[in-house]
Amino acid sequence: MKAHYVQELDVYREAFHLQQEIFAVSQKWPKEETYSLIDQVRRSSRSVGANLSEAWAKRRYPAHFLSKLTEADGELSETRHWIATAQACRYLQDKISAALSSDADRVGKLLGAMIQKHTLFCLPSAV
Repeated sequence: MKAHYVQELDVYREAFHLQQEIFAVSQKWPKEETYSLIDQVRRSSRSVGANLSEAWAKRRYPAHFLSKLTEADGELSETRHWIATAQACRYLQDKISAALSSDADRVGKLLGAMIQKHTLFCLPSAV
């Protein structure tokens, strides 16, 4: 099956799931983290799916498509950093941190495969 919409991609669905899990756990963090850690981890996790969506719209341009996929990967790396920070600050239990990290690993593997074979997702160029 060929995907017509970004929402049909496993990588997008997994990224969306990760952002929602992060939103849920971060609601319980201290209020003094609202404009720092909470804001940062929510923004970076949401940017993974947002960049995937933008990439999907740019599939006619392989270089731009790859660039947006790479940005999504960068945002995922940032999200991993904030998850580790939240665990170090003891805002996350080890079990929850491990689950979020596992979710991020799944997104990373799917995204990495997509980056490696990005031309398979591209549309024919407009002539």
